[in-house]
Amino acid sequence: MKITSYYPVIMTENVSGTAAFYMAHFRFRPVFESDWYVHLQSSEDQSVNLAVLDGDHETVPEVARGRVSGLILNFEVEDVEAEYERARGAGLPVLQTLRDEDFGQRHFITRDPNGVLIDVIKPIEPSAEFMKQYMP
Repeated sequence: MKITSYYPVIMTENVSGTAAFYMAHFRFRPVFESDWYVHLQSSEDQSVNLAVLDGDHETVPEVARGRVSGLILNFEVEDVEAEYERARGAGLPVLQTLRDEDFGQRHFITRDPNGVLIDVIKPIEPSAEFMKQYMP
């Protein structure tokens, strides 16, 4: 299988509100909009896409209809400190404050209006202790 594109689709009861959240806080712009589906694209990188879908729409198999659950979106950024301050300034919920992880991430976690976790990450060097687990 040759994959030509990949993007997550968030199922929700509030398509327009969810799309507005990602446009306002994560610099997405709509490239297609309807009352049941919005396709979003990063205003900074056309290869970064996200869609929002009415979870009760007829295109979703009846057995799978509903809301999203158990999902974390990872956004790698150049300046995680600035994004953290911007998120706090916008009043986004901060579920995990900005911190460094031994495995090589500086990050914080927020969430969207549907409860989808959003992990905003800047890769950093892993700690020496962590690397000892994987190096001879």
